[in-house]
Amino acid sequence: MPITAELRTLWQMARGAGDGGSHAERLERFYRPQAGHYDSFRERLLHGRRELVELLDPPEGAVVIELGAGTGRNAEHFGARLLDFSHVELVDLCPALLEQARRRWAQQPRVRIIEADAVTYRPLQPADCVYFSYSLTMIPEWRAALANALAMLKPGGLLGVVDFDLPRGDCIADRCACEFWRRWFAHDGVHLDRAHVDTLRQVTQTQLLRESTAALPWLPGLRMPYYLYLGRKPLNGNTDR
Repeated sequence: MPITAELRTLWQMARGAGDGGSHAERLERFYRPQAGHYDSFRERLLHGRRELVELLDPPEGAVVIELGAGTGRNAEHFGARLLDFSHVELVDLCPALLEQARRRWAQQPRVRIIEADAVTYRPLQPADCVYFSYSLTMIPEWRAALANALAMLKPGGLLGVVDFDLPRGDCIADRCACEFWRRWFAHDGVHLDRAHVDTLRQVTQTQLLRESTAALPWLPGLRMPYYLYLGRKPLNGNTDR
């Protein structure tokens, strides 16, 4: 990534997402100036995305949906498996990022680019797999987005999430770290919440939960917690607690 593009991205992040307008307007205002080089910077910021997609196991002929898909980069990690699916729907609310997704997938008719809200969007067919990649923390009504994801999933369908997390200890250092990360990310419209993982475990049958930390670009010595989660929609309405 050219240093000038990286500095522009850092400047936009330093300016923050702002408070005025609708959620869609804030996303567009924040991402429009950096959309063209969004992916190259986020490769070093958003860890676990490839791993999440590689762990997803949609069956042959599956309908796969990513909510908050941005530029459509994550779907590339399906590789040749994508040709086995019925189609993949990449849903996002930000026109600037969706422009990048349309360019990326222009030659692949199995991938559909959809401008819509993750809280309200419903596909024409039930989904076999729905996933969020660093988008749940950016959705103000994240509980409603999760409920919507489960509603569009077939019974037994797979829900995947990778996203930023918070330290889970109760010592003073962990409490201070939580406050630091909350304030740091909220400036850019990212709202960290321990309740994400707890809620996922309540509403799905947990298949996998991995919690880790990773380095952040331009912040040497600091490591950001993140988690990777896979769960299945219950067949009978019961969930693992």
